[in-house]
Amino acid sequence: MILYIIAFRRDSAHGRGMAHDHRTHDLVERLALGATFACLAHCVLLPVAIAALPAMASVVPIPDSVHIALLLLAVPSTGYALLIGYRLHRVLAPVLFGVFGLICLALGAITWGRTPLEVPVTILGSLAIATAHLANWRLRRAI
Repeated sequence: MILYIIAFRRDSAHGRGMAHDHRTHDLVERLALGATFACLAHCVLLPVAIAALPAMASVVPIPDSVHIALLLLAVPSTGYALLIGYRLHRVLAPVLFGVFGLICLALGAITWGRTPLEVPVTILGSLAIATAHLANWRLRRAI
């Protein structure tokens, strides 16, 4: 709800909607997309490194709190960026992909952590969020 209010509020000082500031939107979109790719790299590269170097798994354990922290970063940044984009282009597909991706991330981090489903579900979620941000960016640029 808070993200909705922030994304759809009016900037009374300038007499125009907040949704028309492309520089701010691009920054938010880039930050959210960068965080998504960092998550994807973490999910793909870290298991490969751990599988290749079994000694590393006992030396560098990743606590579950890291995944929760990344999820807490992904939800507001993705929500904000996609709601701003929706406000401009009125295409629902990026929002739906983003919500699907966030649900996958939450399932991977909270429900299926440390099970065989954690990595594939999290990768699927990251790819869905990346697709949502790229589609959102393209649709905003087409306006």
